[in-house]
Amino acid sequence: MNIELCNMLDRSGEKVRAILNILIESPCFYSTDRQELFYFLRRHRREFTDFFDKMYGWQLLMDGKCARVYKNEWHNPAITPANRAMFNFSRRDDCLAFMMLLEFFERQLEENGMTVEDRHNLRFHFGDLLRYMHSRFQEIFPQQSERYTEEYIRAKVLKAIMPDLEKYRFIKRIQPPEDLAALREEVIYEALPALYHYNAAALSRTLPELRKEEEV
Repeated sequence: MNIELCNMLDRSGEKVRAILNILIESPCFYSTDRQELFYFLRRHRREFTDFFDKMYGWQLLMDGKCARVYKNEWHNPAITPANRAMFNFSRRDDCLAFMMLLEFFERQLEENGMTVEDRHNLRFHFGDLLRYMHSRFQEIFPQQSERYTEEYIRAKVLKAIMPDLEKYRFIKRIQPPEDLAALREEVIYEALPALYHYNAAALSRTLPELRKEEEV
């Protein structure tokens, strides 16, 4: 372990141990989770980055709202990809839908003049996301327009991926007031800061391969 982190353990052991545990308990650590610990991590980012790099070969990724550790290699071959507790979509339509969510997110940020430094996160209606995805699927698969209807995307695509997006804290459903029963299209979601860590343009480079799969 590096000397600087050892010194921090002597001075602020409870905070250091809490941060290390938080970073491996879930995919993302948000500033709103435990603000005082997030600020401590940001203030000592270099020491924590060095620790994860030297001890595990992991990267510590961080911006003003989100911190996470990233590993690019699995070391136990006995744990197959299907048995790994991690965020991962395998079906073509699910992968494309996640890419489209990122595109939608980036467009909404641009239209609203927002950045990661804004105090509040972007919020959007489910119906707006649904219509955007419907349009994009129609553009990508013009020969399968009868398959990729709005209802198909709602029932077969979004219904499949939304629970995982909420579980891994990419989005959060905003509960309406008890006296207001919102229609599905009017349900509001909050785009959480982890979305800033993914690049729609980079993911879209896999589009030619994805388009070849499951052509039915």
